[in-house]
Amino acid sequence: MALRKLPIGNDEFREIREQGYYYVDKSLLIRDFLETGDKVSLITRPRRFGKTLNMTMLREFFDIAGDSRELFRGLAVMDTQYAAQMNSRPVIYLSFRNCKGNTADFLARQIQTELAREYNRISEEIESRLPPESYGTKQYRQMLELLGELNLPLKHMASGLAVLTQVLHEHYGIAPLLLIDEYDQPVISSYENGYHDKMGDFFSVFYGMALKGNPHLGSAFLTGIQRVAKESIFSQLNNLRVYTVFENRYAAYFGLTEEETGKLLSDYGLPLNQKVREMYDGYYFGQMRMYNPWSILNYADSGFLGKYWVNTSSNYLVRQALTKASRSFWDDFDILAGGGSAAVWLNLDTSYIERESNYSLWGLLVNAGYITAEKRIDADSAVVRIPNEEVMGEFLALVTEISGMEGQGLGEMFSCLIKKDIKRFLEIYQELVISCTSYMDGKENAYHMLFLGMCMSLRGSYQVESNLESGYGRSDIILKSRSSALPSVIIEFKQGKNIEQLKEKALQQIFDQKYYMGLTGEVLCIGLAHDKKRCAAAYKMMQPAQDAASSQ
Repeated sequence: MALRKLPIGNDEFREIREQGYYYVDKSLLIRDFLETGDKVSLITRPRRFGKTLNMTMLREFFDIAGDSRELFRGLAVMDTQYAAQMNSRPVIYLSFRNCKGNTADFLARQIQTELAREYNRISEEIESRLPPESYGTKQYRQMLELLGELNLPLKHMASGLAVLTQVLHEHYGIAPLLLIDEYDQPVISSYENGYHDKMGDFFSVFYGMALKGNPHLGSAFLTGIQRVAKESIFSQLNNLRVYTVFENRYAAYFGLTEEETGKLLSDYGLPLNQKVREMYDGYYFGQMRMYNPWSILNYADSGFLGKYWVNTSSNYLVRQALTKASRSFWDDFDILAGGGSAAVWLNLDTSYIERESNYSLWGLLVNAGYITAEKRIDADSAVVRIPNEEVMGEFLALVTEISGMEGQGLGEMFSCLIKKDIKRFLEIYQELVISCTSYMDGKENAYHMLFLGMCMSLRGSYQVESNLESGYGRSDIILKSRSSALPSVIIEFKQGKNIEQLKEKALQQIFDQKYYMGLTGEVLCIGLAHDKKRCAAAYKMMQPAQDAASSQ
């Protein structure tokens, strides 16, 4: 029996169903949507977690101009009372996931193109039957003509959505369903490229006229990465319901459950083993633990445990936010880099582009899928961690990029460490310190970035601990070897003018405080001293068991 095609890069529900692609049934989302009765819903999820596929499913199910019986045959929603609402209302569907650009004019053209596409689609359905003298018809035809012009000013598009809801309401006598996929992409692009001041009023009017107090709107369902609140888009919209990753409602429909992942991989002759879990599992939506669907599909297709999700979208905003992060942020992040969990204060209601703070930065990382909240403590705090090895690898790439380090040099450095070529290890480390501190303009974060790169690069071979109690004090870094063939490593940092003296002081502190207690096998003790671009190191290889015996 031939395997079904996997819908990699294809998120059009109709095409997937008609052409026999592999499909994981998420149709009960329709039931939940109808049962909530929300006027305007916003679902925030990371990229490539099935948002667009679910949105096109909603479009096909409700579109009054279509016949969707065959598309939904055999799906779970057809066994509910809500199957009777198939093809029952007019639908407006816009996708802004590709609406981005380096200039305001370019972005405006992208929005115009998407809006014109939907106007033209609807025009084919209703144009011949429109009441010619109605106000809605006149507004609609005027807008349709304007959208055909080149370089249409933004102000002429601002009412485009509201006009479309009115003409559909007048034509069908049923208020339409408005679906907007990746609603926040144009807003984020305007911030990233520095022209938000030119477009802020447009966003407020464009979304506001359609979503706030619009008598012609039946309901609206939006998806995005984060909520943009301060924008005035939603500031007065008291009937907006936001479903973040903390919410149980809709949790099962974005991503793959353990059962869904196991079945999919089994269908393609692959086991759901611990290596797969470590690479792609680990996201928490509500109380559900989820797998990254994009990565699972690519793994099922290739059979190779590669890093797929990290290459799917720009990480510009995350990279910029990490560059500006405070020392207190990095102190918490140290724990995550070592594979642990940390309790942090975070805010999912205000986006980082509106307010740059640690709270909104943690919120951005959660919303974007770079970290996951495994337990909610209260309204303002949660226990977070990096979900899996795939994302850990992306953080390593970000850290090396931000710090100015070269990933190849970092890899060579740790290769020397594992081979016990300490002299070469220290030579490369000094070279990286020089390049890193130069790039970071002498900021203390430079050394921090080196440490993070160390943690993330060595996780497969070492258990990484930072600032944890050991012996009689707190060591800076301990790398516990997972193999008897590799030495454990203890690193103590000092900073000051007399680096030759400080390196010996750092090394001696390791022995005085007995940071090596609890370690077995060979232990490499390193004292590192820094003074801006200057660096010096002292080291000693030892056997903790022998040291303990000699002290008795």
